[in-house]
Amino acid sequence: MSSSDDNKACYDVKKTSWPELVGLTIKEAKAKINAERPDLEVVVLPVGTIILAVVVPNRVILWVDTVAEVPMVG
Repeated sequence: MSSSDDNKACYDVKKTSWPELVGLTIKEAKAKINAERPDLEVVVLPVGTIILAVVVPNRVILWVDTVAEVPMVG
């Protein structure tokens, strides 16, 4: 295999985790994931939300544990 084939193999690997996003806002994290992997669905859920223990290969869940703004009607 030539070196150009080796380089291509490295680029074909899709990113599956984003440790560099820890500490960013949900909006920033979602934008970064969407930019790097537009094939994925990014879902934002409150911590403690019950989800089925089913692997969804095109989904990333961002867990939110605090209320960032005052909830209000309207």
